[in-house]
Amino acid sequence: MEENVSSFPIYSLKLKRKSSPKKHWPKTQPEDNLPVVKNPPRTFSPQQMFLKMAEDRPPRYAFPGTAKSFDEWKSAALPEVLATLGDWPATVPPNPELMAEWTDRGVRKTRYHIDVGPHASAGLQVNTPENLPVGSKAPAIQCWHGHGDFGKDPVMGNAGNKKIEECIRTFNYDYGHQMAAHGFVTYAIDWIGRGDRDDTRKPFFSSAGEGRDWCNIYYLHATMLGMTSLSINLAHGKAATDFVSTLPQVDGGRLGVMGLSGGGTMALWTALTDRRMTAAEIICYSNLWATFGIADINYCGMQVAPGLFKLVDLPDLQGLLAPMPLLIDIGAYDSCFHVDSSLACYRQLEKIYAAASASSNLELDFFPGEHAWGGNLSPAFFKKQLS
Repeated sequence: MEENVSSFPIYSLKLKRKSSPKKHWPKTQPEDNLPVVKNPPRTFSPQQMFLKMAEDRPPRYAFPGTAKSFDEWKSAALPEVLATLGDWPATVPPNPELMAEWTDRGVRKTRYHIDVGPHASAGLQVNTPENLPVGSKAPAIQCWHGHGDFGKDPVMGNAGNKKIEECIRTFNYDYGHQMAAHGFVTYAIDWIGRGDRDDTRKPFFSSAGEGRDWCNIYYLHATMLGMTSLSINLAHGKAATDFVSTLPQVDGGRLGVMGLSGGGTMALWTALTDRRMTAAEIICYSNLWATFGIADINYCGMQVAPGLFKLVDLPDLQGLLAPMPLLIDIGAYDSCFHVDSSLACYRQLEKIYAAASASSNLELDFFPGEHAWGGNLSPAFFKKQLS
């Protein structure tokens, strides 16, 4: 039964405020001239919070750490590092379709469509030296592109317009063409979100992610499914290698990988995860994550994996390749990966290769240029290592 609120009497209460007794607070200056202990300044900036967290949390497997030997360090670190990639997409038959073939400046270029995973296809370009004798097999190099609007096209030397031509000149970017001219078969696909697989270009024209970085969008999607952008791109790269290895002009036992900037990320991880790779070139992707990543915010969702920096820094990640032959390119005037922290990364990498008794397998192309492919040592390096 509900009560009628209006039937209750209303009382008027007058509250008398009592005066509080005076309190004698302690003096701000302690006696005997002892120093005042001040609280540390508060930090309201989330960016400063992450910087301090990076300083306070050294990676678990920073070399040498507590490991007694290189082998002990690598055997402990590598499985945990690879586990950060999450699940991998299932493999599917390539179902290759030859789309076009042409010759350009001494290089025969072939374009295929292949399936690279469930619900995923990619355009694949293969560059072959025009003078390769019929019936001969050449070593092959997977060429990963970096960030940019054109995906693999400038890397493979497809200078179809003035903007791509300028991109090639600026970054000496056409290593997929130049290395084919030096006698290697080179091949490339676009990673998700670039080139043929750009959701904002023909035939898609999607504006759903307008104004946002698709690398970060895909990272969010992937991690929701227990994957990473890296695991997806690496699986698709493996699918490309699977098919290319079957081509009559390719020696599938002599494979290498190279890439600039974000392509350097992909070259590093490809060499770590695909045992068929026997040599690698990482171009302008040497630095320290606390510097280029957290401080400079110069990374994105296609370069990272959950908990990775908790385990290793970038020089440690590169060092896990040892004793694999490795060529590092660093530009003295690189405005993307600053030379000081890039060389700090390389000096740590040298220590790891020395501990692995593999110093002779590590080379540096330190060139007076910008964020670009040095190209000075690459032909000789791959000829020696893929012979």
